Amino acid sequence: MTISADEPHFHELKVQPDWRFLFSHPAHFLSFGFGSGLARKAPGTFGTLVGFPMYWYLAPRLSDALFILVLIWSFAIGVWVCDITGKALGVADYGGMVWDEIVAFVLVLFFTPPGWQWSLLAFMLFRFFDIVKPPPIRYFDSTWHGGLGVMFDDLVATGYALLCMALIKSLLM
Repeated sequence: MTISADEPHFHELKVQPDWRFLFSHPAHFLSFGFGSGLARKAPGTFGTLVGFPMYWYLAPRLSDALFILVLIWSFAIGVWVCDITGKALGVADYGGMVWDEIVAFVLVLFFTPPGWQWSLLAFMLFRFFDIVKPPPIRYFDSTWHGGLGVMFDDLVATGYALLCMALIKSLLM
């Protein structure tokens, strides 16, 4: 869903998110990554870190096909909850909405080789591309708004991180 910049409710923060806001609607709780998005500094990094325990819990319990289906479902739910929360806040892609980082990073971990070094590299690469937003990430971040825009740019950052990891792996092997 694309929201035009001339819609007044998407210009400024309507409410300062806090624990009360977080629990006022299930969409806020999920879009704020179970509370990790309330971190005062680097909420995206804290949200990304939530991806580790989610991956560690899900990976041994699901087949690869079911894991991918859960990620697709999580992405679709993310579009919905981030849209609701963005409208409630008055900011389409508020930094504390971190469900996009969580889902995208769990996808990165799904394709990450075993070992803590690879997991650390995956984390650093994903955060780098999510923060720096090289083209076309910056394009999607600035032109696609609402829930789909929130979720999609992190999916592109996932692609960059995975491409870099594949290149590094091919050079080392």
